[in-house]
Amino acid sequence: MAAPPARARADYDYLIKLLLIGDSGVGKSCLLLRFSDGSFTTSFITTIGIDFKIRTIELDGKRIKLQIWDTAGQERFRTITTAYYRGAMGILLVYDVTDESSFNNIRNWIRNIEQHASDNVNKILVGNKADMDESKRAVPTSKGQALADEYGIKFFETSAKTNMNVEEVFFSIAKDIKQRLAESDSKAEPQTIRINKTDQTTNDSQAAQKSSCCGS
Repeated sequence: MAAPPARARADYDYLIKLLLIGDSGVGKSCLLLRFSDGSFTTSFITTIGIDFKIRTIELDGKRIKLQIWDTAGQERFRTITTAYYRGAMGILLVYDVTDESSFNNIRNWIRNIEQHASDNVNKILVGNKADMDESKRAVPTSKGQALADEYGIKFFETSAKTNMNVEEVFFSIAKDIKQRLAESDSKAEPQTIRINKTDQTTNDSQAAQKSSCCGS
């Protein structure tokens, strides 16, 4: 029996692959669990290598299937995760607002993106654990915003624990990617039409020749 056509199997309009990167312990897995499953756990389990979750959302009347990859932040897994940069359409750079070194390392992560990811990948900066007491905060909101402005990317502060801005972050980057994909689709269309017109002209010409041959 023949396999059903691809469109019959697709239950979405766009498939968007996202990647969560950042130092170990900044809360990447907690953000992913909160967004995909609506859950939060205080037990800290280090991600080994790479993990992913799927959630389908609606944006502007379109069904968007998000495939979100959660990477390990430790140095020894860095070689595993670089392979996933290529397929990523959007990357969330996550740091912990109570850990200044995780914020300072964002520049290193951006260098990794420039080295391994596609040129047009969408990026967003995320300062996690914003629910923590101000006395524990090491990175002011203004500093996070300044870094995002420097790279020309959006910035959110989030809390996986309280669900603050978690939906907003994922929806924001998904919307930007969907817009980019829609624009590239519309740019490709005129080219297809031109090719079809050329084919049609060729076909008409061949048909005319055939007709005159048959008529002679």
